[in-house]
Amino acid sequence: MKPLILINFKTYPEAIGKKALLLAQEIAKVRKKNYLIAVAPSLLTVKEIAEKTNLIVFAQHCDPVILGAHTGSISPAELKAIGVQGTILNHSEWKIPFTILKETVRLCNKYKLKTIICASTIHEAKKIARLHPEYLAYEPKELIGGTISVTEAKPDTIVKAVEAVKKISPKSRVLCGAGVHTKEDIKHALLLGTEGVLIGHAVPKAKDPRKFLEELLM
Repeated sequence: MKPLILINFKTYPEAIGKKALLLAQEIAKVRKKNYLIAVAPSLLTVKEIAEKTNLIVFAQHCDPVILGAHTGSISPAELKAIGVQGTILNHSEWKIPFTILKETVRLCNKYKLKTIICASTIHEAKKIARLHPEYLAYEPKELIGGTISVTEAKPDTIVKAVEAVKKISPKSRVLCGAGVHTKEDIKHALLLGTEGVLIGHAVPKAKDPRKFLEELLM
């Protein structure tokens, strides 16, 4: 499979409300045959973006609930029904207790919703690998949102993370994130054994997101 480039909109001012769809539409214009480009919009805009673009769309979170009396919860079944293809889980900004994470993954698998589970340490990555997610994203918490990429600050730990995950769950694809914002960061990530990256502020906050992403994936 092609490397995954997942752009997390979080709730940046440039990526909420009406701006979210405009940003997604600009990203959708980027044509790079060597990559899979996906977005993770805010939960209030995810349905519209799934309907009005041809992008791969991930939710930023979901809960371990079936359809029914679960006020305020985000069901994997509903995400799938509105055209969302996967979900991020256990991001450093929304950690999930392991028992709850395990049940969430079970329901996501039931509804054929892809999972990207984040891990902040090698120890956590090994534990999460036992759940056999489609993707496991290694993101040292202290580098998230910064200007120094994990590929520069901690390249050895990326290699260790890939080796640890593949030993437990060979089919899980390892991503890396935290500070990724240049084409060199992406190249290094792939050379270190990962199969894609998570990008946060770099794209939504770019002056010209489409141009920035095109140059990023050259």
